Amino acid sequence: MSNPEPQSDAPGRAHSHREIMIILSGLMTGLLLAALDQTIVSTALKTIVIDLHGLKEYTWVVTAYLLTSTASTPLYGKISDLYGRRVVFQFAIVTFLIGSLLAGAAQNMSQLIATRALQGLGAGGLMALTFVIIGDIVPPRERGRYQGYFGAVWGLSSVAGPLLGGFFSDHNTILGITGWRWIFYINLPFGILALVITSAVLHIPKIKREHSIDYIGAVLMVAGVTSILLAVAVYGPEYGWGDLRTLTYLVVGLILSALFVYWEGKAKEPILPMRLFKNHTFSLTSLLGAVIGAGMFGAIVMLPLYLQIVKGNSATEAGLKLIPLMLGIVSMSIFSGKQITKHGHYKRFPVMGTAIMTVGLLMMVTLTRTTPFWQLAIFSIIVGAGLGLSMQTIVIALQNSVEFRDLGVATSSNTFFRSLGSVFGTAIFGAVLNNRLTYYLQGGFADLAAKNPSAMSGLDATQKGITDIIANPENYAEVIHNTALDAYVNAFHIVFITAAPITAIGFLLALMLREVPLRTSHDYAAARDEAAGEAIG
Repeated sequence: MSNPEPQSDAPGRAHSHREIMIILSGLMTGLLLAALDQTIVSTALKTIVIDLHGLKEYTWVVTAYLLTSTASTPLYGKISDLYGRRVVFQFAIVTFLIGSLLAGAAQNMSQLIATRALQGLGAGGLMALTFVIIGDIVPPRERGRYQGYFGAVWGLSSVAGPLLGGFFSDHNTILGITGWRWIFYINLPFGILALVITSAVLHIPKIKREHSIDYIGAVLMVAGVTSILLAVAVYGPEYGWGDLRTLTYLVVGLILSALFVYWEGKAKEPILPMRLFKNHTFSLTSLLGAVIGAGMFGAIVMLPLYLQIVKGNSATEAGLKLIPLMLGIVSMSIFSGKQITKHGHYKRFPVMGTAIMTVGLLMMVTLTRTTPFWQLAIFSIIVGAGLGLSMQTIVIALQNSVEFRDLGVATSSNTFFRSLGSVFGTAIFGAVLNNRLTYYLQGGFADLAAKNPSAMSGLDATQKGITDIIANPENYAEVIHNTALDAYVNAFHIVFITAAPITAIGFLLALMLREVPLRTSHDYAAARDEAAGEAIG
């Protein structure tokens, strides 16, 4: 066996606060890029579609990124367990940068979709390995003091994504380059910075292991997840949940997933060891991650829609009005992190967080056409506070409960389940919104026709007509416009009513968590040395 590559840090050596902060700067830059690209494209899609003449394929610009980033996440954790964190993390950065460069240069929709998929392949590693690497260098007892920084990244991306997407797409050219292309080119300097920082300071002892890659398991997992995501995120919303394509992809995905589970139970070096699900904390935090992902994206996706459609805000204004949500996430991430480091207790925070998030979502049910922004801001802060208390805390609980040799695959699996939750949540909430919107529009205009037949004279009540009513209210009578807005408001109410029980399930799951004393620096060094000894032995 060849000797491990030289490292400046001995396995048992603890990093100083200054060293950790330098490493964090590189990790957070990479994470911010991946998180931004989930949201930055949405506000620029209209401009991109017009420029590249690709109306029919527009949903794939978002979906291609989502598919590859989600499906690749568990693979990165396992591969980094085998080959070392730094080289795999840097591979993810380079892949993301190449995808960004090519996406910015795309000349048609096919090229853009393909390069977005490549971007997503890199982003999966950035999102997964950031938390794995922090798990390597900071013991669970001390990790709370740093978790607020990651909460800040998620919060910032939720606001900055729509803002930057709107800014770049609103400019025809910037420095002689088409405005929307800067959505991708802006990644390059920050990605290179992350690459430089991690090359200079990310020295994590690499534990050499005898290994074999589970290629069959990898193929089954990627194919199964991709099929399910295609059914849930693409064909279901576009063609209907009873459509043959939707059902076919869903059934094939479930069969492949079942085969994956069966195969992983037999594989010598499984991609996702089934024994991890015997760990009470791993199973619970995986479910909690999915619930929190659904709740997070349910709020983040629906609030800008409400602001733009019902309140008439521009994409940029809607992005700015998400700042209270970000403040809630960041402030409570920092608060809970400091409290965990100080007292060593973590269970109370996901319990409080999921309860607060549920209350915040229920408060959203009171939104109307005339709700003042200060009131919406309070609701947003409450939902954000719940997310901030929960999101990073469950990662600390998870990493504290698994063996050091499984740290990478366990952490990336948690990120994977959270991503799956966000996809399913967005699809479910989108389906509920569309279904209820049709119902309330028909009912609202039928009532209006009964009360005031002349107001409905010559009105186009199709989807195209309703869109024009929302976009050009000055061309319609106030009663027509208000009827359409009321239908949207009522549909949003049903979405929030649907989301609240999901986060309430998260509250019940959080109550079931078993609080295990957080490992200290000494405990962590011993666990790392033990893992190294097992690998060598």
